[in-house]
Amino acid sequence: MPDALAQVLATPGLGWILAICMVGGIVRGFSGFGTALVVLPVVTQFLDPVAAIVLIVVMDAFGPLPMMPQALRDSRLLDIRRLVVGMMITLPFGLALLFIIQPEFFRYAVSVIALMLLLCLIFGFRYKGELRSSLLYGIGALAGFTGGFAGVPGPPVILIYMASSAPVRVIRANATIFLYSFDLLILASFWLTGRLDANTVLLGIVAAFPVVLGNFVGSAMFRPGYERVYRVVAYCLIAASAISGLPLWDV
Repeated sequence: MPDALAQVLATPGLGWILAICMVGGIVRGFSGFGTALVVLPVVTQFLDPVAAIVLIVVMDAFGPLPMMPQALRDSRLLDIRRLVVGMMITLPFGLALLFIIQPEFFRYAVSVIALMLLLCLIFGFRYKGELRSSLLYGIGALAGFTGGFAGVPGPPVILIYMASSAPVRVIRANATIFLYSFDLLILASFWLTGRLDANTVLLGIVAAFPVVLGNFVGSAMFRPGYERVYRVVAYCLIAASAISGLPLWDV
């Protein structure tokens, strides 16, 4: 164990990785989403695609735990069940693509998906209709695919719920539980396919500490009346991370 921990502490860019994990935890704490969108573009500058996603899902197995009791009380579990069923159908196809794509393409995909989400939110390109069961299954399926090959299942679900008439606390709770369900499913998938490297899992556990702390801080900051402020802050942090993660900046 000491040798394994020494290897983790020698990870290139560890300081940056832990710092961005703290920021991602804060964003998740006050908005209910955004951890992967903030963290992935940065950590993929230091880790390969599979290792980056393993890091995210392992640390996220701990990060949202402080929020779960309240999220379960506020959520609409029928909506979440439909989203998760759709996700389970397409997640294997997304993972099959992840296992064959080049790291540079993965980095572009993560950053582009994050930036496209921001543009849609900023310019109001959101679904305005009723959240029918068929739509929720379809959105869950799209989230399962984008989550499988790029580690970001959140954007399709966020676009749907940001335009929803549901209260802020329900949107936040549904996003939290859905994203946690994704983490558990993809972690199980990596285990079944032999993709869980012990050092990366340990790195994810180390990263969980700043994420949990960030979730506590973000949750303490959350006030329903300041929804607009939280969104603007989350958007700015996601944009900065996505732009910094583009491979075109590599020297």
